Amino acid sequence: MWHKNILEAIGNTPMVQLNHITRDIEATVLAKVETFNPGNSIKDRMALKMIEDAEKSGLLKPGGTIIEGTSGNTGMGLAIAAILKGYKCIFTTTDKQSPEKADALRAFGAEVIVCPTNVDPEDPRSYYSVSSRLVSEVPNSWKPNQYDNLSNRQAHYESTGPEIWEQTEGTITHLVAGVGTGGTITGIGMNLKEQNPHVQILGVDTYGSVYKKYKETNIFDKNEIYPYVTEGIGEDFLPQNVDFSIIDYFEKVTDKDAAIMTRRIVKEEGIWVGNSSGAALQGLMQMSNRFKKGDVVVVIFVDHGTRYLGKMFNDDWMLKMGYIDKSGLAACDLINTTNKNELISIEARETVNAAAQLMTTHDYSQVPVTDQGRIVGTLHEKKIFDHLLSSPDKLNIPVKDIMDEALPFVDINTSCRSLSDMLSGQLPAVLVRDFKTDKNFIITRSDLIRLML
Repeated sequence: MWHKNILEAIGNTPMVQLNHITRDIEATVLAKVETFNPGNSIKDRMALKMIEDAEKSGLLKPGGTIIEGTSGNTGMGLAIAAILKGYKCIFTTTDKQSPEKADALRAFGAEVIVCPTNVDPEDPRSYYSVSSRLVSEVPNSWKPNQYDNLSNRQAHYESTGPEIWEQTEGTITHLVAGVGTGGTITGIGMNLKEQNPHVQILGVDTYGSVYKKYKETNIFDKNEIYPYVTEGIGEDFLPQNVDFSIIDYFEKVTDKDAAIMTRRIVKEEGIWVGNSSGAALQGLMQMSNRFKKGDVVVVIFVDHGTRYLGKMFNDDWMLKMGYIDKSGLAACDLINTTNKNELISIEARETVNAAAQLMTTHDYSQVPVTDQGRIVGTLHEKKIFDHLLSSPDKLNIPVKDIMDEALPFVDINTSCRSLSDMLSGQLPAVLVRDFKTDKNFIITRSDLIRLML
C-alpha cells in the first residue's frame, strides 16, 4: 500500500530505546524519533494541521501566501504542504538559527528573511513583527502564528500523544520534551493525562527563557530574558499554546550542555538529531533522580542533525563557542578542525629536485618518503636547503640519499596533550594513522600552535 502524496507520510514515527547515554538510569528510556517525518521534524504534524484548519475556516484561500516567523522546522512543514496545495511561502527567521535551516527553506521555494535575534518581540525588526507587518502588506496572505494558534497543540493531541500511548502500550510514566511554542508538550501532555492523570509531563527550558520561573512563581520576569544559543526551545514571551497546568515541572539546560549532548546522541546512540533534542536528553539526564526502576520515560527527538552542520557538528564553531575543551581534544579533532588533507608522500627513488618542487607547491616543511607504499623515511626542508648550499649541481640524486629516519606513527585517537609532549623536543612532526579508514595524516608543531590560539 502506498501513500497518495508525501503529506500522508507524516506521523507514525518510530520509538527507539536508548541504551548507552542513559545506561545508569534504572528506568526504560525511549526516544520518539520525529526525524522520520517528511520534513525531518515533528513540526510537520502541526504545520499541516494549521493549514487544514485555516482552509476549513476560510482564513487561507486558494493561491494565497503563507507568512510565518519560524526557526526553520515549522517553515519546512508549511513549505512542503504549500507545494502540494498551491500556496506561496514567506518566512522570517533569526540570525541565531543555523544557516542550513534557511537554505533548506529556500530549497523548497520559500522566501526567507533573516532578522536580528537580540531585540524585543515588539521591536519592528524582530521576526515576529516583520512577519506581522508582511501579512498586512501582502494580498491574500495568512499567518499561521504557531505560538498562539491552538491547532498547533491540537495536532499533537490528535496524533503524537495517541502514538506514544499505543507504542508504550500505556506504560509511559514520564514525558520529557523541550518547550518552544508549547504545542508539542501541551498537546501530547493533554492526551496522555486523559489516559492516565499520573503521567508526569516534564518540560525542558533554556537559560535566557522565562518559562521555568513563570511556572514556579507565576511571575513574568524580564530579568530572566537574555540571548541564548540553543535552538527550538525557550521564549521571551508566553505563547497561548503553553498550558502550564499540563506541564508538571521545568528543567533548565545550558547552551553548552545542550550542544555537547547533541553530539553525544549521534556518537553513542547512532541517532542523528538536532540541538533541541540534545537539550531534551540533557534535561532528562539532569532529572534522572525522578525516575525509578519500572518507569517508562519518553523523550521527544524533534529534528535532524543535518540542520546543524555549521554549528553543533562543526568543531570550529564548538571551539569558538568554548564548548569543546581544547585540552581534551584528540588527533582526530585536530585533523577535522584544521581540515587536513590525507598525507602526501614522495617515493624514495624520486629526485631531490622533484621533492623540493612538491614541498614548495604545498608549503610543506617535511614530507614522508615511501618505498612501494611503505613509509621508510622523512625529508625535511632543512636537509634540502643544506644540500642546495653544498651540492647545487646534484639535484637529480634520489631522495633516499639525503632522507632522515621516518617520523613516528600515532593512532588517530591520541590526545593532543600527548602530541604536544612528543613535539616539545627535537621531533618536528608526527604521522597520524586512522586504522579504520586506512588513511594517514601529518601533524606539526604549527598545527598545535593554531589550536592553542
